[in-house]
Amino acid sequence: MCDSLPRYVVLVNFTDQGIGHIRESPKRAEAGRKLAEKYGGRLQVYYAMGEYDGVYVAEMPSDEVMTQYLLALASLGNVRTKTLKVWTETEAADLISKLPQ
Repeated sequence: MCDSLPRYVVLVNFTDQGIGHIRESPKRAEAGRKLAEKYGGRLQVYYAMGEYDGVYVAEMPSDEVMTQYLLALASLGNVRTKTLKVWTETEAADLISKLPQ
């Protein structure tokens, strides 16, 4: 993944529609990656066991573009998401170093 784009962790659960057509999920994941590229971003897809069915790690040009991507993804009806914006340790250390004394 690139160092210059904002990063996001997306926690994913299948909807009834998504789990009902689970055999199509690998094709949907690939379509999700291609859609991210159309928005100028990148997407890594991980399937998960536990509270969430998947975890995506995304890079997008901005929060606004990420929101557009998530709305486009949600409009397909297969997943519900919870999104966290994240920073690397280096990025966080830089932010912390700028805190007032």
